[in-house]
Amino acid sequence: MIKTTLKITGMSCAHCVKKIETALLGLQGVEKAKVNLKKEIAKVKYDESIQKLENLTAAVKEAGYEAKPVH
Repeated sequence: MIKTTLKITGMSCAHCVKKIETALLGLQGVEKAKVNLKKEIAKVKYDESIQKLENLTAAVKEAGYEAKPVH
């Protein structure tokens, strides 16, 4: 398992948070996804042998938001 933090842009409410968490948790290999509206970040724990970082950002984009890895 690996943990990563994504910078999320475009969120404005709790509904946005739920939508992004649902999108991330819907991916195979994602064990945990916690979105913080105020900090505009998502902390994700996933199995890197099953899932790729690009797929996480793609899922957020499909939900209607932008995501970039925080280094």
